[in-house]
Order: sequence, then structure tokens, then C-alpha cells
Amino acid sequence: MSQAAKIFMTIFSISIVRYFLVAGIPFFLFYRLLEIRFLSSKIQRSKAARKDFFREIIHSLQTTIVFTLIGYIILYTPVIKITQVYANVNYYPIWWIPVSLVLCLIVHDTYFYWMHRVLHHPKIFRYTHLLHHRSTNPSPWASYSFSIAEAFAEGLVLFIITIIMPLHTITLTLFVVVGFMINVYGHLGYEIVPQGFRNTLLFKITNTSVFHNLHHRKFKGNYGLYFRFWDHMMGTEHVDYVKEFDKIQQSRFYENEANKNIGNTV
Repeated sequence: MSQAAKIFMTIFSISIVRYFLVAGIPFFLFYRLLEIRFLSSKIQRSKAARKDFFREIIHSLQTTIVFTLIGYIILYTPVIKITQVYANVNYYPIWWIPVSLVLCLIVHDTYFYWMHRVLHHPKIFRYTHLLHHRSTNPSPWASYSFSIAEAFAEGLVLFIITIIMPLHTITLTLFVVVGFMINVYGHLGYEIVPQGFRNTLLFKITNTSVFHNLHHRKFKGNYGLYFRFWDHMMGTEHVDYVKEFDKIQQSRFYENEANKNIGNTV
């Protein structure tokens, strides 16, 4: 095996482990071990079939191959010369690592919003994005369940962010991991934010699992990945989002509490 193949397989193996850990642990907890306990937190009460989970996993593995290829090209081919990736932590102040991570998420959200809307164009939706929307009741396994065309479109953001700003390899790693964790939350199928989240600034600017789940159910609206900004600005946030979020929170915190109180008085 050549050195290039060894590097590729190493990146791929790490990515596979990351996928099964970050998506698999929440799946095991919410869909197996604690399913009954978190029933009131489930966004859609219907259950996805086992065949849906297998489909999501198979296509996520396919996407992982594409993402590995993109990462390899950026870091281990002459393409790195046109990027601003650096390995020496002394090249920039240490505070730049967390700051650049936040900037990466902002750039990614902007890129994702507009790419996502393009993928929903009627002339190409069937060939690019329909596969992902076969998960109308998504699970954590659906986080990377893309067609090959969409996988390349999704991964292109890595080229963009490494070209437009200096990024330490630590930042790149954190961006991939944090981005995937948020993606898993968006496809979790359960709402898990705290009771008081509704009244915070974070609720006004960030997405929730209900937010993205609604997109999978309705196919339109709620195109953003991390933030609500672009959907607000472009008028594409689903009109029922806040109502749906409040409905789930009512079920989670108020109806459950009322049921407990009734049980205690019997």
C-alpha cells in the first residue's frame, strides 16, 4: 500500500469511528436505552423503520468517503499551497483558534443556507437532495445521509474556509467535529434543550432539533444549518416553527409535571 493510500485510510478510519460514536451514542440512548423515558421529547411520535436506519448508515459511509477525499486533497496534495492552513501554533495568537472556529461556523452556515436552497431547486432536487429527504422522520444516522453529488457540494465548504482565512489544523479538526455534533442534534428526532431556552438570546439566533425536523417534514423552509439569521432575512423560516417548538416544550415540561402531580395524589 502506498503512503498516500495509508494516509487516506487513516483519515477514513478516524472519520468512521467519529461517525459511529457521535451519531451512534445518541441513537442508542434515545432510540433504544431511554426511548420510553424521552417519549415526551420526541418531535414526531411515529417511528422510522429499521430499513431507514440502514439506508442512512450506508449513505453516510458513502459521504464519509467523499469527505475523506476532500480532506486528503486539502491537506496532503499541492492544493495546500493555495490554502492558509498552518500547523505551527505560534504563527497566530492562541486566541485565534476559538475565534476562527466561530468564524468557520458562520461562513459554513451562510454557505449551507444558499447551497441548500439551490439543492431544493425543482430541476435538480431529485438528483441531489431527494435522498437526504427520504428521511422524513430523521435519526442521528441521517446526519451524513447524502447523495454523492450533495456530499461534494457539502464538502466544498472546506476548500472555501481554508482559502479565505488562516486555520490551524486544530481548528479544522474542531470545525469538523463540532459541526457534525450540531448536525446530529439537528437530526436527533428529539428536542433536548433546557426549559428556559425559549426565553434566551440563543433561541432567537440558533437552530434547534425541532427547527430542522420541521424542514424534513415539510420539505420547504428552515434552510439554515446553525443559525436562524438567513431564514429570518430571506423570509424562509417556517411559520409554524415557534408554535411547534412550544408544543414540544409543553409536552416535555408542563404535561409531564402535571401527570406526575396527578400520580402523587392518587
